[in-house]
Amino acid sequence: MQRIRLRYTKRGRLRFTSHRDFQRAFERALRRAEVPMAYSAGFTPHPKVSYANAAPTGTGSEAEYLEIALAEQRDPDKVRELLDESLPTGLDVIESVEARTPHLAERLTASVWELRMAGVTPADAERAVAAFKAADTVEVQRRTKSGMRTFDARAAVVDIAVPGTGTTGPGSLDTVPDRPEAQPCAILRLVVRHVTPAVRPDDVLSGLRAVADLAPPVPVEVTRLAQGPFDEESGTVTDPLAPDREAGTAAPAEGPGAAALAAAQAAAPEGPA
Repeated sequence: MQRIRLRYTKRGRLRFTSHRDFQRAFERALRRAEVPMAYSAGFTPHPKVSYANAAPTGTGSEAEYLEIALAEQRDPDKVRELLDESLPTGLDVIESVEARTPHLAERLTASVWELRMAGVTPADAERAVAAFKAADTVEVQRRTKSGMRTFDARAAVVDIAVPGTGTTGPGSLDTVPDRPEAQPCAILRLVVRHVTPAVRPDDVLSGLRAVADLAPPVPVEVTRLAQGPFDEESGTVTDPLAPDREAGTAAPAEGPGAAALAAAQAAAPEGPA
């Protein structure tokens, strides 16, 4: 059985698809692409697909991950190409690698998020960010299945900054007919650890409202730019598929064929002096 790991996106209007919607679309794409999937045992077999830390409904993402198990060997790049052609535009499969190391989900320890806040000036955003970073704790509330839950949104945020500015115009998600065509748009970048309970971008927005009364006048456009292992030295989120690529590069030199070749070379006569 071969395992392949894929990175895919949620872009444009398809950011509003739920995780369950994506699961249905992806399983249809597997059938259209005729990928030779491995199936679970039991009365209701289903294709072996493992999803890792999906983004919340309504948020875009450039870094969603999943793993599929195949019953036959296939070229990972060809599988990626076939699946990308079988999915709607916006759900794009952009990277594939054969799984050569365990525990992909455990590597996803942090995310980088971009928040585009139409109608908020960069100066107001910077003041709110400064107040958030200065706070020891920022308590927020979120409704869960068991009721309202209060937790600290500050501890999980490794970094929060205002890296640039922009304006919204015709065709932008932030534009509506009864507002001017151009308006201030502050951009926030967040690096957030994956903790329990999970701290999501909307929790950070609630925290900014609590500490600095920052309340964007329209819904904030949220996009996950990256997720993976958090490098404590550099303070960056690194590529979770890198260990699989490195293992694939090293495999020919470390496999049993290489060991047999080395043994044969050691036993061979040295030849004439």
